[in-house]
Amino acid sequence: MAEQRAQNLTDDANAPGAVLRPGRAADPAPEAPGAALNAAQRTAALQASEAERAASDDAPEPAEQQANDDRGEGADSESKGNVEQALAESKQRRLRLVLRQCDRVLLMDFDLLSMSDWPTNYQMAAARRSRDLWVFSALVAATIFLSGLTGFIPAWIAGGGFGAFVIILLLGVPMIRRIYTEKPSYLDLVVKRQRLLRDARKHVEHLEGKEGLVWQCARMADYNPALKHPRFSDIIRLSEQRVLAKHLVRREYVRLYLIYMLEAEKAYSRVQQAFFDGNQEAIDKGWQSVAALPVERT
Repeated sequence: MAEQRAQNLTDDANAPGAVLRPGRAADPAPEAPGAALNAAQRTAALQASEAERAASDDAPEPAEQQANDDRGEGADSESKGNVEQALAESKQRRLRLVLRQCDRVLLMDFDLLSMSDWPTNYQMAAARRSRDLWVFSALVAATIFLSGLTGFIPAWIAGGGFGAFVIILLLGVPMIRRIYTEKPSYLDLVVKRQRLLRDARKHVEHLEGKEGLVWQCARMADYNPALKHPRFSDIIRLSEQRVLAKHLVRREYVRLYLIYMLEAEKAYSRVQQAFFDGNQEAIDKGWQSVAALPVERT
């Protein structure tokens, strides 16, 4: 009986299902391979479902995503609009300054600067020839009269020479000269040239003012490239030094100034049109700070 009990204990200890060791609990029985594989799959599926749930929780709703996109596009468009408004305001301010500084271009008197009544060289040559003939005739008559005083020629010839000398002198008087001829004398033409040049220089001095109109109009060269021509460099430099009117001592210089003023007038009209277009665009876009305010009438 004792041997049989010992044999049963030995068989139970050698059984593969339970292992008994002193001081610790029995190890659990290993599961079948199929059961372990099903547990691993369930764990992986559980982890995948948790990851999908977390991703779905983190992902924004479509409406919220659309709102974020719209908010970003609105911020970009607003920033772009602010930049465009600032650039437009700077451009309008610069155009307004140019128009204010160069507005005296509109006061230019074309007839005064062009000097259309300027005596031509042919008129001057003809008047000089008439003057030389008058002087020669007066000298001949005076010589005949003086020769008669010395007794070299008869007295009646000397008296005739004296009478001719007096008549020739009277013909040179302006009031008597206008009786028998409408042609101006050489002296009249010289005085007329000087008067026209003096009036043109006074007008240039009025246009230039204290700041120098030509120098200020050089800023409009972007709207009329003709203002950058090298032939205008001298008058621009003199205008910057405020001494332009003093150096216009010849008609050619005045005509060069007139040509520059005509080109500046073209540039001024283009600047004015650009300012009006920019003002209208600002009004259309609702940029009140850019649009020019109308002047109050009194």
